Amino acid sequence: MSSATWRGVFTYNKYAQITARAVRQSLNETERVAAEKRGTTALRYQKWASGAGGQQVLLNPEDEKAPGRPAA
Repeated sequence: MSSATWRGVFTYNKYAQITARAVRQSLNETERVAAEKRGTTALRYQKWASGAGGQQVLLNPEDEKAPGRPAA
């Protein structure tokens, strides 16, 4: 059995997500909170037409308001 058997189960991005979560959970409280804040991302998009930007739309706004998640 090789060390890369995870490739048959899930993608590299999922593997990286799982390992990052495990590392963050192993940290003590102050470092864990700081690491979780760095891991939080907010995605917005804005449609531009004729050189002018339209309204910004926040994707997954309910994720930022979820309990236990730090604000971005």
